[in-house]
Amino acid sequence: MIQAPAPRPAPEEPEATRRVADDTESSRANRGWWDRNADEYQSDHGEFLGDSEFVWGPEGATEDELQLLGPAAGLHGARILEIGAGAAQCSRWLAAHGARPVALDLSHRQLQHARRIDDGRSPFPLVQADAGVLPFADASFDHACSAYGALPFIADTARVMREVRRVLRPGGRWVFSVTHPVRWAFPDEPGPEGLAASASYFDRTPYVEQDENGHAVYVEHHRTLGDRVRELSAAGFRLVDLVEPEWPDWNTAEWGGWSPQRGRVIPGTAIFVCVAP
Repeated sequence: MIQAPAPRPAPEEPEATRRVADDTESSRANRGWWDRNADEYQSDHGEFLGDSEFVWGPEGATEDELQLLGPAAGLHGARILEIGAGAAQCSRWLAAHGARPVALDLSHRQLQHARRIDDGRSPFPLVQADAGVLPFADASFDHACSAYGALPFIADTARVMREVRRVLRPGGRWVFSVTHPVRWAFPDEPGPEGLAASASYFDRTPYVEQDENGHAVYVEHHRTLGDRVRELSAAGFRLVDLVEPEWPDWNTAEWGGWSPQRGRVIPGTAIFVCVAP
């Protein structure tokens, strides 16, 4: 009699910890995490993001209303690099306004979703690459942007700033949104438990999820507001605006630790608007 194979044990949940994680470990872990979770991410958030909208963060602020890259009419013909593009929703919005975007992401699976939205015929280049080593010539873009892409998952973000500055032409804008740094001090919870500080804002030790062998499977890095300003200044950028979107009354959605309750009390997103002299 042939016996049925014994059921495999369910994989253990990753252990959450705080420890050092360098560029190599962070890149490997986060590329794998986004490849595994891209389907769920696009399923959960695709409707909110839209197929061709430019949404800066969970609050729902859009480039249509903020015009942080400049007036939409002025984007016609501009070559724009989107970093951490995911399914390239922002690049699709840029292309619809006459720009010539290039969508870059570390995750192959995220870029496959971009191809899915475009029925396999992307109207602009899709590039799989690390944001810290941009595969482009010097001064090859008019502007660069990133909506919650790449930066939280990279250990050496100062290098990313230098790389973006290298590929931008003089006068180009670099506009990026990230989780507001103050959120690092609070639990990532949407309810009242997320309104009491539980950690030091100044603790820059990365958040790491690791498997039973101690190998990182997800890494997130923290920089204070001052850290970001110093990185930008050292790379040669001039910071011209820092936008902290308020939570709008129309937005009743919860997105992880972002929610109406928290969003009306503490900022959830920081958008840095910079110019390359």
